[in-house]
Amino acid sequence: MPIIKSAKKRVRVAEKATIRNVKTKRSFREAIKAFGKAIATGDKKTAVEEHKKAQSALDAAAKQGVLHKNKVARQKRQLAAQAKAAATGVAKSEKPAAKKTVAKPAAAKKAAPVTSTKAATKPAAAKKAPAKKPAAKKADK
Repeated sequence: MPIIKSAKKRVRVAEKATIRNVKTKRSFREAIKAFGKAIATGDKKTAVEEHKKAQSALDAAAKQGVLHKNKVARQKRQLAAQAKAAATGVAKSEKPAAKKTVAKPAAAKKAAPVTSTKAATKPAAAKKAPAKKPAAKKADK
């Protein structure tokens, strides 16, 4: 146990933060699991509600610093993809049928791209050969 007063306080503060972080982690994990169960059952109405709760719990975790913001963004994106796949009935791993492309007429070609103004105003700089160093003078004594 710490002896110094400030170290004792840090222990108390750390315990409070640990309890708060555990509650936050539990809430977002439960929300994600509930969302997964709602999708598995196929109930769209509850899935939408659970999706909102899961996103809210993830945002709270990011705000409190329990999860990194990039991890939260990635997990929210994954939840949205699951919700979309459940709504359309197509899994993410399945690829939709190939789209038919229509050939464009040859006359509809695009014009050549215009070069930037900087490149147009500056002439192409030719590389100069490196200058030769003068020979060292010999001192006669």
